[in-house]
Amino acid sequence: MKGLILSGGKGTRLRPLTYTSAKQLVPVANKPVLFYTIENLVEAGISEIGIVVGDTAAEVKTAVGSGEKWNAKITYIQQDAPLGLAHAVKISHEFLGDDQFVMYLGDNMLEQSIRPLVEDFKTGKCNCQILLKEVTNPQSYGVAVLAGDRVVSLIEKPADPPSNLALVGVYMFDHNIFTAVNEIKPSWRGELEITDAIQYLVTNGYDVKPFVLDGWWVDTGKQADMLEVNRLILDRLERNVSCYVDKDSRVEGKVVIEQSAEIINSVVRGPTIIGRGCRIINSYVGPYTSINHNCTISDSEVEHSIILENSQIHDIPSRIEDSLIGRNVVVEKSPIKPKALKLLLGDNSRVGIL
Repeated sequence: MKGLILSGGKGTRLRPLTYTSAKQLVPVANKPVLFYTIENLVEAGISEIGIVVGDTAAEVKTAVGSGEKWNAKITYIQQDAPLGLAHAVKISHEFLGDDQFVMYLGDNMLEQSIRPLVEDFKTGKCNCQILLKEVTNPQSYGVAVLAGDRVVSLIEKPADPPSNLALVGVYMFDHNIFTAVNEIKPSWRGELEITDAIQYLVTNGYDVKPFVLDGWWVDTGKQADMLEVNRLILDRLERNVSCYVDKDSRVEGKVVIEQSAEIINSVVRGPTIIGRGCRIINSYVGPYTSINHNCTISDSEVEHSIILENSQIHDIPSRIEDSLIGRNVVVEKSPIKPKALKLLLGDNSRVGIL
């Protein structure tokens, strides 16, 4: 059985971060979201994985490489334009052949292991298995209508949802999906929709099996979602503090701090992860914070936030919280008079000022 990861989206909801980085490479608990996806497939016994890439192909290839670090073999499949999830399946036919496969959207994260579902699909007789999750805003997703344990219909982002069962970004298919993706027509968005392809299977008598998830599922497309899944992952941490902590500092709870970091006259309260080469000086780092490598925080307070590598925060009088701060960012109090806010922000930035 093979894996197919879709990593070609533009990540418009995470701009400005995704102007310069693939959305699937934005880290959660200091690890790119895409890496969690690869790990989930490998843990499920799938080591032959295709990754569909788009404009950010070079960056994804550099980060992931050959797959050797996961004992997997990675094949890259170029999608020249974002023409839909079913189109991504269509162009991957040569890689997939007639094998069963799991299609996994590279910006989705699940609490549950998919291994039992993969084993069931490999030994069962159904043609497709879809993962579903009850949500409070089904109009934002593709939704499924069930009759008992049968899938009756699928609707993409309905204005008046007939159910609250959202399609999670993980699907399992046999070779019959290629018949479906070759028969369907582009939607009003100009894309080949995977919901239309699965509906084709349902309509034409193929066996489409639903599975409703118990654990959490997060589509990491927005800042609030990134912070939420960061919180969920940090809750799993086991304490490991292997850096220098001076006698005037306190490190409390589930905290991971990598070697070569320094904690000086500061309080770090978990769950929190701090990467290598970081310096925390005269500061407070509160729960549910991820600070990536080579960052410096001095005379400031940070909580419930994600800070990417090589960024600096200096002498900020108010606590920074619920924030996603990109790479190579400097946030500092300016000594220049008169007192004023001086900002250099990219397109689609958002700043909250007290």
